[in-house]
Amino acid sequence: MQKIIKIIILFIFLFVIGIFYISLTRDTNYNTSNLINKNTPEFKILSFDETNFYTRDDIRKYNYTLINFWASWCTPCRIEHPILMKLSKTKNLTIFGINFKDKNTKSKKFLSELGNPYDLLAKDENGKQSVRFGIYGIPESILINKELMIIQKFVGPLSIDDYNAIIKIIE
Repeated sequence: MQKIIKIIILFIFLFVIGIFYISLTRDTNYNTSNLINKNTPEFKILSFDETNFYTRDDIRKYNYTLINFWASWCTPCRIEHPILMKLSKTKNLTIFGINFKDKNTKSKKFLSELGNPYDLLAKDENGKQSVRFGIYGIPESILINKELMIIQKFVGPLSIDDYNAIIKIIE
């Protein structure tokens, strides 16, 4: 009987070790590079002022669109905001802001304090629409061309290097 108990304990021990090994050696980085050169997913997202919905057809008319997922509670969003303001002065680029899981009053205050770089503004109160774009954290931005092809995805706050890369693509 003790031999059976020892064998069961050994199997449990090996099972636990196996689980730890798999979790430590598995790649946990979320890789969204597979979205590059793919079509923008279908979406229908409520405008920020709740007067209408935006779809892919609304961004099809622009040469380039930068879709930026942001929130007032997101500190890195504040860090990237000057870059968005600088990009908003760029011709040939439309910035589509999607407010992510945020309160209206706080997001309005954020834009009032820092400026509104967005040509189009929508909100994703529950985060379900953002998942369609492969968003798993904010800020994230996606550069799309007129054919609705995803050209580049930026994970984290936009930097001056990202700004320069975007300008190089759209000019």
